[in-house]
Amino acid sequence: MSSTSLSPGSLQPTLEQVVTRPLLRKKRLVLTILISFLTLCTSLLLAFHAYIAWTLARPHIDPLHSDPMRAVGLPYSSVTFPSLNATSNLDGWFIPAPSNKTVIFSHGYGGNREELWVPLYNLARELHLQNYNVLMFDYGYVQPGNERIMTGGIQESQELLGAINYVKHLSNGPIYIWGFSMGAGTALQAALQNGTDISGMILDSTFMLNPDTLYHNMKQVVNVPKFPSLPLVRLFFPLLNGVSLHEVPYKKVTSTAYSMPIYFIHGTEDSKAPYEMVEDIFKVQDNAQSKLWIIPKAQHELLYRAEPKKYVRTSLSFLNGLTPKEAVAVN
Repeated sequence: MSSTSLSPGSLQPTLEQVVTRPLLRKKRLVLTILISFLTLCTSLLLAFHAYIAWTLARPHIDPLHSDPMRAVGLPYSSVTFPSLNATSNLDGWFIPAPSNKTVIFSHGYGGNREELWVPLYNLARELHLQNYNVLMFDYGYVQPGNERIMTGGIQESQELLGAINYVKHLSNGPIYIWGFSMGAGTALQAALQNGTDISGMILDSTFMLNPDTLYHNMKQVVNVPKFPSLPLVRLFFPLLNGVSLHEVPYKKVTSTAYSMPIYFIHGTEDSKAPYEMVEDIFKVQDNAQSKLWIIPKAQHELLYRAEPKKYVRTSLSFLNGLTPKEAVAVN
């Protein structure tokens, strides 16, 4: 029986082994670091866009600074009423006048019933001088301590329709909506659902939360690429907020010919809602009393401040030229 003897040198690693083993370990370390780095970057990317989706639905709202009496000397009563779908209660102020015609203000995103930069108190006073009742109210996501979220007009349109129902119990006269920014877009969504009770609308800086305007506004905060930022925010929004932005009927809103007269007012320097979108909406309107005013160099929701006298004059002329018989259903 033969045996194989091992020489002492045969137990030593070869030169190739001495060289390749450390290289393999180094490659594994580099690969691990790379995977960890990519995982961290991906996590930060997802967290960043989740944060955008979270904060988008929960804008910061300043508390009320005044009231109609202190601001412009108008007597008022505090009111509370339910949304049309009875899922929220809204707080507001009702400013009475010796007539049965009423204007409901529909405030914008990030604002409340005051919207001091518009400014709504001044407009309420002008309307009161023309014998219009005025309803100023907060959308549900505005109320302090409220867990409700901004839904791009999905729930807000139900709340505006609730405001219309509330006014109908107070008066049998015509009801007009004066909307600002997303409040104007909400008014259009409400008109899709019930145009019969709306005799006319004034829409200032109309904003619709569609993919283009969402990305346009994201870029105002941080310069992110459209892909993958926009799809990620739209993905996280329903996951974190319980409502999908796909539910916002922006295509139908912007392509519908509304039967009630609408006065569109917009600025060419609007950084949140391009004025071309409003021009496109106006083109499909077939009501002879609908109007469009594009103000050169005017910014988002600062249209009154750009042309205060003409803004008030043309808006009141539009309202005073309407009659209750024009309150007909939307097509």
